[in-house]
Amino acid sequence: MLKTVSAYIEKYEMLQPGDSVVAGVSGGADSVCLLLMLSAIRKEIPFQLFVVHVNHLMREEAGGDAEFVSELCKKCRIPFFLVEKDVSAIAAECRISTEEAGRQVRYEAFEAVLMREAPEAVFENKAKIAVAHNLNDRAETMLFHLFRGSGLNGLSGIRPVSTRKSGITVIRPLLASSRSDIENFLTGIGMNWCIDHTNEEDTYTRNRIRHHILPFAEKEIAGGAVRNMARAADILEETRDFVQGEAQKAYNDCLICTDNPSATRIKLHAARLASYHSLIQKQVILSCLEELTPSQQNMTAAHVNAVCSLCTADKNREFMLPCHITARREYEVIVIEKKEAGSSPLPKKSRQIDIPLPGEAPLEIVLSDTESVEISVFPCENSMNIPQNQYTKWFDYDKIEKSLNIRTRQTGDYFTFNAALSKKFLKDYMIDEKIPRQERDHIWLLAEENHILWAVGYRISAYYKIDTGTRYILQVQFRGGQ
Repeated sequence: MLKTVSAYIEKYEMLQPGDSVVAGVSGGADSVCLLLMLSAIRKEIPFQLFVVHVNHLMREEAGGDAEFVSELCKKCRIPFFLVEKDVSAIAAECRISTEEAGRQVRYEAFEAVLMREAPEAVFENKAKIAVAHNLNDRAETMLFHLFRGSGLNGLSGIRPVSTRKSGITVIRPLLASSRSDIENFLTGIGMNWCIDHTNEEDTYTRNRIRHHILPFAEKEIAGGAVRNMARAADILEETRDFVQGEAQKAYNDCLICTDNPSATRIKLHAARLASYHSLIQKQVILSCLEELTPSQQNMTAAHVNAVCSLCTADKNREFMLPCHITARREYEVIVIEKKEAGSSPLPKKSRQIDIPLPGEAPLEIVLSDTESVEISVFPCENSMNIPQNQYTKWFDYDKIEKSLNIRTRQTGDYFTFNAALSKKFLKDYMIDEKIPRQERDHIWLLAEENHILWAVGYRISAYYKIDTGTRYILQVQFRGGQ
């Protein structure tokens, strides 16, 4: 057993001298074996080892399991940490299964111990979490995902080494060892272990796969089915790594960088993404969804296919996805965005402007924490050059008859466009300019009632332009924002 586990650790470079490792030990056969193996391997590879036991507070005998692990750690002279969490309550609060809640609680506990006991190792990327998944677990996971219609990520099963969002590495040294190998080893050395009787029940889907499907496959279909599936998983894992590498290149090619990047919004160039193979398209979309919601809870192939359809959509479309995520086509761009639950539409904004008289000091109006407008009036001289700055505009002061407002859009807003002063509604202008619908309510407008003098960052109305008859200039300078 030690030779097998050591070889597997070496193959995947799981441990290095100076690492700090937290081993999750429940007291079951697998985790007891993991503890003994890591304890022995420390003689060849010096590393710091801690043991964390998480009591889910779901079984009466759970306290005895904690005591068993604590005593075993004393014999092995390994620091022991007990974490107790009401997993059932957490599952109910978060509206997830107890299995998912338990997994989240365990990994949070493992990371917390590493952060507290070995912060330098975390900082230097030498922190590891060791868990006791075995060969049978990998086969069960493959079948579980296969029956649910999973893609490559699920079909390759459990990886020998993975990295969490925190940057901490998860290693699985027993993944090449079967459950029977582990139990035979422990029996052979006279080592006891705890038995979780819920694992004998068929309440959970994985237990039904474990108790009925895999034994039938081993006995009636192909001897060694579990190890054969492991070999297939290795091939699928290599395939997945290759596809993900190609998808990362495609993602980098299609990603649109903006002046205001957001952790909750991703923009992709639709035509570029459409030029890639459908498999790469789907992997790019999956990566985007994972970035916005790491658990990808309730995301299905149907959702991924819907987002992919936006690549070739002939008009703007929008899909509502789980976890408060929307995906939409905005002209040549695909936008995938996560919004906070219960978020409300952008409120209408309006500030009336008391235009200063010629010769008076400039007027400054604060619009937000980062945005302001400065307004001034001065005589027009023939030698003046009209500024070409996108955020500084000149208007004919004498053509303004009523009070001005700086506000967001409202029904009936319009521009005048040419010497004949033809009108065009603001809504039509925004459509023609392909201004994304989600951005239209964010654009500041300088308006005389419904007549728009200036859509800030875009165009001004022809009626208010400077001409040979202009006596006074109204200068409006917008600062801040995007």
